[in-house]
Amino acid sequence: MPRKPAAPSEDIVTPVPPTPPMSAAEIEALFARFREANPEPKGELQADNPYKLLVAVVLSAQTTDAGVNRATRPLFETVDSPAKMLDYGEERLAEAIRTIGLYRNKAKNVIALSEILVREHGGTVPRDRAALEALPGVGRKTANVVLNIAFGEPTMAVDTHVFRVANRLGLAPGKTPLEVELGLERVVPDAYRLNAHHWLILHGRYVCKARRPECERCIVADLCRSPEKRLPM
Repeated sequence: MPRKPAAPSEDIVTPVPPTPPMSAAEIEALFARFREANPEPKGELQADNPYKLLVAVVLSAQTTDAGVNRATRPLFETVDSPAKMLDYGEERLAEAIRTIGLYRNKAKNVIALSEILVREHGGTVPRDRAALEALPGVGRKTANVVLNIAFGEPTMAVDTHVFRVANRLGLAPGKTPLEVELGLERVVPDAYRLNAHHWLILHGRYVCKARRPECERCIVADLCRSPEKRLPM
């Protein structure tokens, strides 16, 4: 049986100082505020069908969503299915995404996963974690993103932003992305589960940043007990 091609690391996570766990009441307040501020959060990758989303997420490893969107916008105008991607070919794909990091390996993975989708899934993206994770270039985080956005599953996709925010806040402390994911599944109230990872990603990307968290404009700063918290005296 051929080995699945190696995927680039989906996200690099770094340790953060430990924070006391949040209480159930604090977690409820946290997500209530996120929902009030942004009732319908959306992923920032531009894709209008499950296949385009899958490709975009595979391409996004160690790359910004904005960078992926710039590369895929013209590509997706004509290539919107696995069969069309196979016709497009690996060399043309590599050229189309050359502005993205690790573009040659990613092009190889996209062609390989497209072949499997055509051969084993009738050209459709499966709504199944194991089948998704069996695809070249697809890890647990990518599968969670596809299941959540394309199929409405309440999964927790833990990227570097979610990992950092969950640890800093004491929401779901963990030493690995999987520990954080399982922790979030245990503590996030059902009413917020579908959108939880979107709120956390956006919060980490634009407010609770890695190098300098912008605590002065954080809507949940009073709930946060992180030793990294910065507030005016």
